[in-house]
Amino acid sequence: MKSFTSLHQRQQQSLVITPQLIESIRLLQLAHTELHQFVEQEIEKNPFLDLASNDGGAPGDASSVPVEDPNIGVREDHVDRPARTDMPELSSPWKSTRDTGNLPPGERPSLDEFTASTETLHEHVAHQIALTAFTPQERLIAGALADHLEDTGYLQANLPELAGRLNIHEAYVERVLGALQLFDPPGVFARNLSECLEIQLRQRDRFDPAMEALVANLELLARRDFRTLKRRCRVDEDDLLDMLNEIRALNPKPGNQFQSAGPESIIPDVSVMPSPGGGWHIELNRDILPKVLINQNYFAEVTRLTAQSSKDQSFLNECFQNASWLVRSLDQRATTILKVATEIVRHQDVFLEDGIAHLRPLNLRTIADAIDMHESTVSRVTSNKYMLTPRGVFELKYFFTVAIPSSQGGDAHSAEAVRHQIRAMIAAETLDDVLSDDGIAARLKDTGVDIARRTVAKYREAMNIPSSAQRRREKRFVSAAER
Repeated sequence: MKSFTSLHQRQQQSLVITPQLIESIRLLQLAHTELHQFVEQEIEKNPFLDLASNDGGAPGDASSVPVEDPNIGVREDHVDRPARTDMPELSSPWKSTRDTGNLPPGERPSLDEFTASTETLHEHVAHQIALTAFTPQERLIAGALADHLEDTGYLQANLPELAGRLNIHEAYVERVLGALQLFDPPGVFARNLSECLEIQLRQRDRFDPAMEALVANLELLARRDFRTLKRRCRVDEDDLLDMLNEIRALNPKPGNQFQSAGPESIIPDVSVMPSPGGGWHIELNRDILPKVLINQNYFAEVTRLTAQSSKDQSFLNECFQNASWLVRSLDQRATTILKVATEIVRHQDVFLEDGIAHLRPLNLRTIADAIDMHESTVSRVTSNKYMLTPRGVFELKYFFTVAIPSSQGGDAHSAEAVRHQIRAMIAAETLDDVLSDDGIAARLKDTGVDIARRTVAKYREAMNIPSSAQRRREKRFVSAAER
């Protein structure tokens, strides 16, 4: 048998993903804060990139591609800017930095820079440790325990392990912990919810045997099993009502009052407002879009000076190509977000007009087919992106819900709209008319929603709504307390 080699020529198609294509795909799913961080990193690496300021000023002679959608009439322009000028010299090197009267309004320091910072929980505890008559060893233990204090005020530390690390007896650590649990705010340094409530009740001199039994059976309180609670606490209904009112007056997370950071506000990427001529006006939020410009003057000047070196010229060309790619990628990202948002509004226009009860079922494939893109692209675009509507601010993924068939042969219902109906039915319950899961499913079928009892139970549990038996006990208890 003879072996031989031969050459054959054939054509073959293959998908090659370049590093720049991978980066372009990654840009789609970045939130605006992450996108700004990425752009800042690119500007640090690339000498031909500049970031335009929000007031329209930008250094260098830059060019970029405008973001425009002719179907909607929304435009994001990156205009050419004048060349960079030298910084003006100060009139005196000894001029005080507090003399800000001659500065433009945009350059004056904010009043927040001169206000005192809010004290944190750890700083508050550290001050109390410094003022407590601890021995040097006790102060060392107190500092070690404070290092394991969470922002909520709870202590997350393994005392035997901590005692072994400090080479002391565990009882010594327990004694110092007992002193720390007398600190302000009441309930700080507790290791669980029961201990937190116990500390606060002891400071109020209200930790009697009945209250001790109630704190030891918090799981019954969470289940609204008031009958068992009365038996274990050995109290009647009126005493139990008073005890529950005292429990409600306590703070389950005593450290939260020291958290200086306020709630993070959501900045929408897209805004949707009614158009004067009818329909909806969809616009990108220009304030959060990074305006990246290419400094062509600097590129031309550096290229002229380094024309003799092929290695330097290759580096400069690569930087310029990367800069052009970044500008195109940012433009494509903005255009894609606008396309997806426009198609979502087209499908959910009834929701914008009439509310959540009219939210339609929608999936990624429907949007992807409408804008001629892949489902994965739509999924990336809708991640961490928010839309401002007359109904509020919603994540783009909020508009994609499962379809629940209609029992009357009409259009399918959105799962989110069905959850809203379940929540409204339960909110309208009375003591004599508490709906079971079967009862809710029956009422939904009367309104045209074909849903099973187990699906109702799943939605109810996802919304943290107790069962009908627990709701009935709670309403009966509230009714007795009002009498």
